[in-house]
Amino acid sequence: MIGALHHATVRTADVGEAMARYGRLLGLGGERDGERALLRCAYEDFCLELVPAGDRPPGVEHVAYELRAQVTLAEAAGRLAAEGVAAREVAVPRRGPGLRLEDPAGHGVLVIERAVPDDRRPPVARYSDTLPAFHPRRLQHVNYLCTDVHGLVDFYTGALGFAVTDWIGEGAVWLHCNHDHHTLAFLDKGYDHIHHLAFELVDWGELRVALDHLAQHRRNVVWGPGRHSMAQNLFAYWRMREEEHFIELFADLEQLEPDHEPRHFPDDPHASNAWGVLPPRSYFRFDEDAIRSELEQREALRGGDAFEPSG
Repeated sequence: MIGALHHATVRTADVGEAMARYGRLLGLGGERDGERALLRCAYEDFCLELVPAGDRPPGVEHVAYELRAQVTLAEAAGRLAAEGVAAREVAVPRRGPGLRLEDPAGHGVLVIERAVPDDRRPPVARYSDTLPAFHPRRLQHVNYLCTDVHGLVDFYTGALGFAVTDWIGEGAVWLHCNHDHHTLAFLDKGYDHIHHLAFELVDWGELRVALDHLAQHRRNVVWGPGRHSMAQNLFAYWRMREEEHFIELFADLEQLEPDHEPRHFPDDPHASNAWGVLPPRSYFRFDEDAIRSELEQREALRGGDAFEPSG
């Protein structure tokens, strides 16, 4: 039923500040639309919607998915009803009606019909007077920490039509809805929280440019650069602390064959990173002490010891 990820809606304390920040750090362009801001990587209508948090904490409000071509919103509503999933119709900026629901962990999910762009040429065939030198290709996947991996797999495969790509051990799973290795992933960490939004870059060279750019804006890499053995992609993660999620920048994601069968990888360091380094434990936390731990490099300095040069 689902064909692709479309956008994430993020609650933020100050829409204007967040709009400038996502533009400065990620090269996203866009404009205000009333109280909200709609941001894009390049030529899509938008990939990120920023809305006022109001009296709620900043964070991801919902993730929106496009239906496959020829699947209507009414057909999607019928499938959800048949699965016993409650959904309500809502207005979606620039896309008309959509269906709003929640997954078993309480995460917001939005379903919209697929829209064919007026200009279907590849980005390199177009001219632009507005795109910055550095910008991602697209928002491509999302990853959640969770308490019930198998319950979420049942929901997303049964109600929304995702398929399992791979497992690492019994507590981490990746799901796909098209030829990309994954659009969605879940990792059992004993609590429910979105972990990261992932933006695709062209290749290793652009990833290096992006990380240099982030370093100059005082945003340090928390894990990476590395290569996920299981999904093949190059990766680097950094923290968007203002809205309690990470950003993954990646390239070279595995493309699946039509007859792909789920694979099971052992729960060892090599499955997570072919280059051998696992993330710091702060990578799975969103409290202030986790942020300070990363800034102070506590784990790299053996729990806070001063650096002592050898030799």
